[in-house]
Formats: sequence, structure tokens, C-alpha cells
Amino acid sequence: MLQTLSDWFWWDHLWLPRNLTWADLEDREGYVYAKASHLYVTVLYAIVFMIARHFFERLIATPLAKMMGIKNQIRLKVTYNVVLENFFVSISKHPTRSQIEGLSKKCSWTVRTIERWFRRRRNQDRPSLMKKFREACWRCTFYLLAFFGGIAALIDKPWFYDTWEVWVGYPKQDFKEQVIHHVATIILLSFSWCANYIRVGTLVMVVHDSSDILLESAKMLNYAGWKSICNSLFIVFAAVFIITRLVIFPFWIIHCTWVYPVHHYPPFFGYYFFNAMLVVLQLLHIFWAYLILQMVAKFFSSKLDGDDRSDQEECDGSDDDDEGMKNGGGSKNKLAVNSHHSH
Repeated sequence: MLQTLSDWFWWDHLWLPRNLTWADLEDREGYVYAKASHLYVTVLYAIVFMIARHFFERLIATPLAKMMGIKNQIRLKVTYNVVLENFFVSISKHPTRSQIEGLSKKCSWTVRTIERWFRRRRNQDRPSLMKKFREACWRCTFYLLAFFGGIAALIDKPWFYDTWEVWVGYPKQDFKEQVIHHVATIILLSFSWCANYIRVGTLVMVVHDSSDILLESAKMLNYAGWKSICNSLFIVFAAVFIITRLVIFPFWIIHCTWVYPVHHYPPFFGYYFFNAMLVVLQLLHIFWAYLILQMVAKFFSSKLDGDDRSDQEECDGSDDDDEGMKNGGGSKNKLAVNSHHSH
């Protein structure tokens, strides 16, 4: 049964042009072709990347964050309260006004104290600025290396300048120079690997990495408090995103995958499948571009005041309501030491 399903899934006519079979992609005469079995090595790569990330964040990103003035915040811990904790975990992290008033009566705490408890409780689950900076620094470095690695692999390739060359000789195309740029493939690029869509896969990665570098750089500057430079870099990111994702991707990449292949082979299932996924990706680009343009509009209207998803950061205990949080719960309350963790 499983063999039958496997044979059906890997049926040659689904993924390859009619006059070719998987046997045509067996290594011979000095040619080495991409194979689905090669993707198993990504498990090892994932472990290596996690180890590399750990040392990078510890030895490079953390010192860099400190040089840029980022410090570890000491967040206030909430007083443990059974009623509020159960509500927070099982019902809502953002209670409505009526729910807050009900909780206020149950706990004999003021409404403002209840609001502060939930805000601080949410803050305990949020990653610190230091952690967010380290993550952005790692992603920025990864995208930067991936982008320039892709450029280095493609700079002497004819299909980098003329996308007609992407399909010349397909699928009998050597893949060795493009291995580095495909280690980050997931679903779409995994298919491009299995069906040997190596050339177009590398072009897709380069187009995407170019704007991601700027986004992560802007995040790092934002976490460091360098607002003016961050805002300027975000505008550059928005421009590069629009150009690469809404112009180059549809009119260069998708045009290449939709128009040129039929000049070499009759359309087949893999052709439609690959293009359908690229179109889905393009729809996501349009959605993200809409959100980015909204942020740019807020920026120019002086309404961009940080991350709307974030609660107000609290790192001291100077407010009068702190005493109410310590004493308002009576014998039911006890001080809890909650370890900070990130999403």
C-alpha cells in the first residue's frame, strides 16, 4: 500500500516533462543532480545552526548590544493570585472592562491594580530587549551571509542576468554551486530541490534576502533606541521590499517560471504546482506590503510610536498601586518567583 502511494506521488509525469523520467536524473558523466534524499541532511544543519546561533548570540550579539546601550531590564514580578492566574491562563490575557471589574470584586483589589497585574503578567512572557536584539542580530547576519553567498554563487551564471537560461537543459542541470543557498529551503524550495528547480530557487532566495537584511538591521537599531537611524532604514527597507517583492518577483521570477518553460516542454503538473505556490507567495507579499505601507503612512503622520503589540514596559516599583498588589489579596496571596521566558 505504502509503495503504491509512493509510486503514485513520485510519478514521473506529475513532476517532470513528459519525455523525462527520474532515471534521467541519476548521476552520470560528471553531473551530480539534486535528490530528495539530500534533504535529510537539513536535520544535521538545523542542529549545527542552533549551536552556531547560541555561540553567536553569546559571544557577538550580546557584546554588540551592550556597546549600543542595550541593558537587561529587571522586570517587576507580579504577586501570585490564584483567581487572576487562572483567568490569565485559561480565559484571556487581555480582559475586558467588565471582566476586570468582576475580578476586582473577587480579589478585593482596585480596578487599576487589576489592570497593572495583567500588564505586568503579560510583560513577564515577553522577550526582553536584549533577547529581541540578539535574535534580530542573528537573523540579520544569516540573511546577509545568505544573500552574499547567493550572489557569489550566481554572479557568473548566465541565468542571473537572463532568466531565459533558467530552463535551458532542464532538468539535466548540475546543482553543486547552488548547494549553500538551498540549506534554508522549507516547503516551496524543498519542492524546487526535489524537481531540480535549482536555478529559479536560488533567484527566489536572493530576491527575498535583500529586504530581510534591512528589516532585521532596523529592528536592531530600534531595540538600541537609535530611532532616527532606525526610521530612515525602515523607509529604505520599505522601498526595497516594494521593488523586490512587488516588481522583481512577479515580473521577473514568476514571468520566468510561467512563460519560459512552455517554450521548452509542454505544461505538466509540476509546472502548475510550482507556479501556484509562487502566486500564493506573491499574494502574501501584497498583504505584507499593505501592512508596511500602513506603517510608513503612520511614520509620515508622526503616529508611529513603537510596536502596537507590546505592552508598556515596567522596570521599577515606584507606583502607589504596588502596595495594593502586595497587600490587597490578604492571606490568599504569596510572592511567586516567576522565571522570565520568551515566545
